[in-house]
Amino acid sequence: MILYNAHIVTMAGENIKNGFIEIRDGKIYSLGGMENMPKQTDEYTDLDGKTVYPGFIDIHSHIGVWEDGLGFEGDDGNEETDPATPHLRAVDMINPMDRCFTEAAKAGITSVISGMGSANAIGGTFLAMKTAGSKNVDKRIIKNPIAMKFALGENPKSVYKDKDTAPITRMATAAIIRENLYKAKRYLSDMEEYQRLQGTDDEVDMPDYDAKCEALIPLLKKEIPAHFHCHRADDIFTAIRISKEFDINYVLIHCTEGHLIAEELKEENAVAVVGPVLCDRSKPELRNHTIETASALYKAGVKIAICNDHPVVPQQYLPLSAALTVRGGLTEEEALKAITINAAEIGGIADRVGSIAVGKDADLVVFDSDPLSAVNEPCMVIIDGKII
Repeated sequence: MILYNAHIVTMAGENIKNGFIEIRDGKIYSLGGMENMPKQTDEYTDLDGKTVYPGFIDIHSHIGVWEDGLGFEGDDGNEETDPATPHLRAVDMINPMDRCFTEAAKAGITSVISGMGSANAIGGTFLAMKTAGSKNVDKRIIKNPIAMKFALGENPKSVYKDKDTAPITRMATAAIIRENLYKAKRYLSDMEEYQRLQGTDDEVDMPDYDAKCEALIPLLKKEIPAHFHCHRADDIFTAIRISKEFDINYVLIHCTEGHLIAEELKEENAVAVVGPVLCDRSKPELRNHTIETASALYKAGVKIAICNDHPVVPQQYLPLSAALTVRGGLTEEEALKAITINAAEIGGIADRVGSIAVGKDADLVVFDSDPLSAVNEPCMVIIDGKII
């Protein structure tokens, strides 16, 4: 399939004012100016007057977790029986047939990073997946695991206060995280020592299997980052403190008070996922929420993405959330980056999605007008080379 006569916003350097995109086997096979368009194909689509963007990406979502229109039966977001559950996996909780995926895909959101909520200090692993495709979630995965979920602030406090067990303070939440990371660090060291001494006169017994420690090993090896739910400035700094202490990579999720500490976050080389942008101040730690946070962080030099935190804000309104950050002072170009290439790079999936480049997945969204306008819908959405 070849899309031609299109303005192509690549998010990978130079845009193409009037060009083509050739798709083969679900991938972008070639692209360029019209003068270089190949002629050997049976399927052409004329996009005269239209603009092609990379498919939009939401880097922090709970889509398929709190299912649309259901109560407890469709609520698989939080295992509120243990504040430390790193061994839980999003792949075992997401229902790919939740109709919200269809609504998201039709709005041009082609990839999401989804997983558990923020009841637990350590929640488990998130995954990255497409919003359309197979009814089997395993066949829609881009990368799994993508990150280990941690939560600071009011959420763990409020959940476990009612259960009369830790954590009911911020210091207990941090202590639980530290305890589990220390255990995993020791477990990893013991496992490496066991493997090192195999076949020698100093053989030692293999450490007893520990599912929680095993799940944290990819984090300690920097194979995946920590995604820290943190709204208030002090919680943001706790996330950074713990990450430094254990030498792990991290991403600040929500970062609601990031605009108050933007310069400090730049000094820390932090990256932030801002959102939900379109929401009320529903709890004390959101009292400084503003649509200007993304702009303030960007102007300070902090790399940002934008999220909807579905179902807090329905997944299909991600472009509207990006538009609100423009109202808050961000440029339209940077707002689009925040839901395409920046989201892909921060999420660790930029080898597959986030920009229009040869070899990447053919995830594309076509507009004949402003993609960030509340009244505009895509003319076409393509996921893995298929018009959906």
